Amino acid sequence: MVLKLERYVPLPQHQSGGFDHGDVYSANGYVYVAHTSTGTVEIIDGLRGTHVKTIPGCPEASGVVCAQAEGLAFAASRGSGKILVINAAKGTLNRMIQAGSKPNGLAWDDDHGVLLAADTADLHARFVDPFRGEVLKSVKLPGRPRWCVYSPHLDRFVICIREPAGYVTLSPRTGELGKLVPVPVAGPHGIDLNADGREAYIACDGGAVVAMDLEKGVEICRAKIPGEPDVTWFNGTRKFLYCALAKPGLLATIDLIEMKIVQQVKTEEGAGTFAFDRSRQRLYAFLPKTCRAAVYVES
Repeated sequence: MVLKLERYVPLPQHQSGGFDHGDVYSANGYVYVAHTSTGTVEIIDGLRGTHVKTIPGCPEASGVVCAQAEGLAFAASRGSGKILVINAAKGTLNRMIQAGSKPNGLAWDDDHGVLLAADTADLHARFVDPFRGEVLKSVKLPGRPRWCVYSPHLDRFVICIREPAGYVTLSPRTGELGKLVPVPVAGPHGIDLNADGREAYIACDGGAVVAMDLEKGVEICRAKIPGEPDVTWFNGTRKFLYCALAKPGLLATIDLIEMKIVQQVKTEEGAGTFAFDRSRQRLYAFLPKTCRAAVYVES
């Protein structure tokens, strides 16, 4: 199985900069992506392959994540310190919530209905209630946070820390912070989990994706990658991990059984972010120079 380019979707133009994280609302296939350079959130209709809408008011747009059961999409604004709460089916803004000074990484806890916002300025993780529009708790982190996820197996958030290289876990119920678990490659950045949330695949600036056993806190194995990675997505159907490398502009597919790259797709320099529609097996890579999304399918 290989990724095959299906089409391009034009997105609003910008002068410089590009995109950050994206996610897919699976009920209707809408793709939400942070358009950092324009301070907006862009919406793509993945089923029709068209740009649907622009949501303004998100300066330095960064993290985006969807709460599937709740029908919500969240976007972090580093420029305003706010979280945008969006009706994912309609693409309309419900509210904005002040959540620190530079919220960046976001993770949604399906079990408890809690949004985690990791702040790159004051190095805090904040629990946000998107329904009441308030911050519930703030926890100091041991270093600069990067991307984060929620593990249903651990019932904890998992947050990558750039330096010292590692990750921490955080209880959404009590706010209890676990000890820093070292990752043996510099600069943990993108992270995704396997299907049951027992293993984390962490893409590191040091040129490797490291598989970590979250219960034992030890490395299982690793795969070399040709550059510094950003976003990663797990494909449980294929047992693949997709990893974006902004330089030189590649999308690497890693076979998690063999723990090696089985395909490299040339995207565009600076294209370090993408979103994956697991139910439809479609991948959306966001291209900053040509201001468009490349849509790939497994074939």
